[in-house]
Amino acid sequence: MGSVSFGLSLLVLILAGVFYVAARRPDTFRVTRKAVIAASPEAIFPHLDDFRAWAAWSPWEKKDPDMVRTFGAKTEGVGAFYGWEGNKQVGKGSMTVTESVSPKRLALQLDFEKPMKANNAVEFVLVPVAAGTEVVWSMSGKANLMSKVMDMVIGMDKMVGPDFEAGLANLKAVSEKPGA
Repeated sequence: MGSVSFGLSLLVLILAGVFYVAARRPDTFRVTRKAVIAASPEAIFPHLDDFRAWAAWSPWEKKDPDMVRTFGAKTEGVGAFYGWEGNKQVGKGSMTVTESVSPKRLALQLDFEKPMKANNAVEFVLVPVAAGTEVVWSMSGKANLMSKVMDMVIGMDKMVGPDFEAGLANLKAVSEKPGA
């Protein structure tokens, strides 16, 4: 009986330590990825600004071909809406365009319902460079205690970063196609 009690006490102590360390982590997070695309900002921006165009490059579109998509009356520009519900890889959520400054910047409100509730800000910034356009894709939000624990274990950057990299590679391929 003593070893069970000791084991339980140790487990409680470890969990308390994890929660203590997590509680001291920053209250916000930010994930950012960049890519240079050999196309002008004017050629790239429409692929971002119109939610119907996301099917061609979004990394989540291929994770659930049966995903149910809902578009608002407006699919591009400020106020455009896109909702989805799918398997556990894509979950359930919605995006609304909050700022659209063609061809420089697009800002979105990203709201997740599943697998967990979260409200994040997403931003795409397009900067002309010698080789074309640098596209910077960022997501930021508040980090509650559970997301801080998850960040310690998995890492928000490791969870989302590879999808951003895949999406930027897809956006590059779509934007660099002749006639795009």
